[in-house]
Amino acid sequence: QVQLVESGGGLVHPGGSLRLSCAASRSVFAFAAMGWYRQAPGKQRELVAAITSGGSTNYADSVKGRFTISRQNAKKTVDLQMNSLKPDDTAVYYCNAKNYGGNEFWGQGTRVTVSS
Repeated sequence: QVQLVESGGGLVHPGGSLRLSCAASRSVFAFAAMGWYRQAPGKQRELVAAITSGGSTNYADSVKGRFTISRQNAKKTVDLQMNSLKPDDTAVYYCNAKNYGGNEFWGQGTRVTVSS
């Protein structure tokens, strides 16, 4: 059973920064890819950023240049550094992992609120 536990959400002012962390119950190399999704009220869940086992990354256009996804292999975590936050970034952020067998796993989510 794979467990993903997110942390780091909270309330931040526009222009501020937050760092989200996803702790996995097994090595991040066990997964073909890991990523962060978000779901704002009344909207569908969307991909924010992802990183493959080979280290390739991709980002939603709306966060390019502001967010950075990274992987800490020894700690078995995948982090999302979020800078220059905007009210539109307000959402519940979910950690996602896909293994080589095509199975997908989700964390419980962490809430990010950007408001003055």
